[in-house]
Amino acid sequence: MPTVQSAFRSTGRRKTSTARVRLLPGKGNITVNSRDLDEYFGRRTSRMIVRQPLELTGMTGRFDVLVSVCGGGSSGQAGAIRHGIARALLRASREVPATYELAGADDSGDGESGTTGSVRLVLRRAGCLTRDARQVERKKYGRKKARKRPQFSKR
Repeated sequence: MPTVQSAFRSTGRRKTSTARVRLLPGKGNITVNSRDLDEYFGRRTSRMIVRQPLELTGMTGRFDVLVSVCGGGSSGQAGAIRHGIARALLRASREVPATYELAGADDSGDGESGTTGSVRLVLRRAGCLTRDARQVERKKYGRKKARKRPQFSKR
């Protein structure tokens, strides 16, 4: 019989940001770099992006989330945290044998059964488990930016 962990760890990445996420059983507090989520992110959309995996799976009040994030800007950091939380929730759903009320989870057609399959299905459909690999293209020599060329002069 496997032992149930008290904390679930994972890593999320987006652009040049990296987030190390720990899920602990708790009341739903989200702490980013030793600050509250609402204090760390000024934009409401960034806070919404961070909370998205918890809301989709219906686990908003079950876990406290501790995040250490570095690199990139606020948008990339929010995406990295979202990716890390989704991966940690997937680990938690594998370990904890409990029934979760999932919004929009139907196990038809995926082939996976039980809670793990439905959590994975919901997160996969929302795009939370996919690492968004788009990054800024580097500037090339002889160009003004990555692709912009100097103005052509015929004479």
